[in-house]
Amino acid sequence: MLRTMRERAGFSQSELARRTGLPRTVINAYEHGSREPRSEVVSLIADACGQTIVVQDKPRIDLERNGHILMQVLDLADALPFRPSPELKFPPLATS
Repeated sequence: MLRTMRERAGFSQSELARRTGLPRTVINAYEHGSREPRSEVVSLIADACGQTIVVQDKPRIDLERNGHILMQVLDLADALPFRPSPELKFPPLATS
């Protein structure tokens, strides 16, 4: 998406870097997917390219994957043998 915005604006990576104040290597990393820009950076790049973009940050939680992992953990916990814990011994309370 960032490369498309930059190319539509007719900018090289160097020109976009100059307009945004970001290093050219960072812009290159964003375009190649080796780094992921924060929403503020996406808005900065869009603004420099003369475009408006609305970014809504959402938590990156894969509920299906997390549910699957939770089920695996619970299955493992069920498979553990039950051993009652020994009686807890607390130090005596100091009385004043």
